[in-house]
Amino acid sequence: MHPAFVTAAAEAAIPIWFVTTATWDGIRGRLAPQAQAYAQAAGFEPKPGRLLVLPEDKDAPGGVLFGLETGDGPGNPFLPGNLATALPAGTYRFANAPHDTRLAALAFGLGSYMFTRYRKTETRDVKLALPQDLEAGEISRIVEAAALARDLINTPSNDMGPAELEESARSVAAKYGAKAQAVVGDDLLKQNFPLIHAVGRASVRAPRLIELRWGDANHPKVTLVGKGVCFDTGGLDIKPESAMLLMKKDMGGAANILALAQMVMDAGLKVNLRVIIPAVENSVSGSAFRPLDIYPSRKGLTVEVGNTDAEGRLVLADALALACEDEPDLLIDMGTLTGAARVALGPDLPPFYTVDDSLAAAIEKHARAERDPLWRMPLWAPYESMLDSKVADTSNVATGSFAGSITCALFLKKFVAGAKAWAHFDIYAWTPSGKPGRPEGGECQAARAIYALLKERYS
Repeated sequence: MHPAFVTAAAEAAIPIWFVTTATWDGIRGRLAPQAQAYAQAAGFEPKPGRLLVLPEDKDAPGGVLFGLETGDGPGNPFLPGNLATALPAGTYRFANAPHDTRLAALAFGLGSYMFTRYRKTETRDVKLALPQDLEAGEISRIVEAAALARDLINTPSNDMGPAELEESARSVAAKYGAKAQAVVGDDLLKQNFPLIHAVGRASVRAPRLIELRWGDANHPKVTLVGKGVCFDTGGLDIKPESAMLLMKKDMGGAANILALAQMVMDAGLKVNLRVIIPAVENSVSGSAFRPLDIYPSRKGLTVEVGNTDAEGRLVLADALALACEDEPDLLIDMGTLTGAARVALGPDLPPFYTVDDSLAAAIEKHARAERDPLWRMPLWAPYESMLDSKVADTSNVATGSFAGSITCALFLKKFVAGAKAWAHFDIYAWTPSGKPGRPEGGECQAARAIYALLKERYS
């Protein structure tokens, strides 16, 4: 069980009253007289996010008042995520139902996250006694996986290179009895991963292809592919300082795929799971790949490098080709790929791409239910010509500056053949400023929605 939660009897836990302008009078009448007087003296108003800790008295324990939005809709069901860091030490319970009890409990757990690897941080022992009608193991499972993704992304690149990412993947595999292997360094060329090798060869930290396998071979094949660029200088097309600052998060696709895989394995879903992570560092040295270099790919297509800063799609191309050789029933890939996606949709709303309308509808349904926002974008075939090369089968970037996220997805689509269904997610994997349930820093995006889909299909 995640340390933010307890499942013991909650009678002694401190009650949290969720209030709105519509319910405040009724809830106030249920409070002890001293608590009513204290709330009035403190000037408490049931505005969204407003918090008041009530004092104890001889006849009743203290409690907490917490304001929510008024209305029939759920508003922001993650608003209770603020409680995890705002309350004094203690064990709490929901005295009445918020707009969505499951999401409120989940938000509490997600909001309790702190990254403390490098700095001692004073923490308060704040716990939530989960309501008995919730599936406690499921809530805990999701919170623990999100913490894994956040920890991996938040770790600076000096401690999270390709080898360390492999070690983290092996640790997840060992926890659930999954098989793990890796192809490292020049062995990538021997085993036909030329694009992964080309991107990672300039670094003193050897590139690699990490693979995990778990589950019954007779179950449906689900393959997850995550971009693991542990730091991206941009290569010879080097990034400016402002664009390079957060590039420790460029392995956010791999981090979120590992978090998703952990959820799947921990839940024991009936799938034949395969996880593929191309892990590299895109560095600058005498051996760096160059603009207008041409490389073969695992699939056999030749690729002209229009820009060395479009490296994530190159490593994913070889990984997707490998994934499709197994003809999976469902193929998911995820990566922090384009600034164009952020320009179009911002940091909190990742786009996804698929040609499968039924899969898209399922993803959208679960994204809404889980409040893990996603937005379908088109694989607009007429834009494929933007990737034309005069000397190779394709360029890795489009001519011009338009439709960058779409053309990236179209590039990846060239390497997908054999999968029965495929979806691509262009995530940001970072929260620029803290929000309820989402502290500033590395973020778990899309994984909760995809897990909900997989759980519905393969439980």
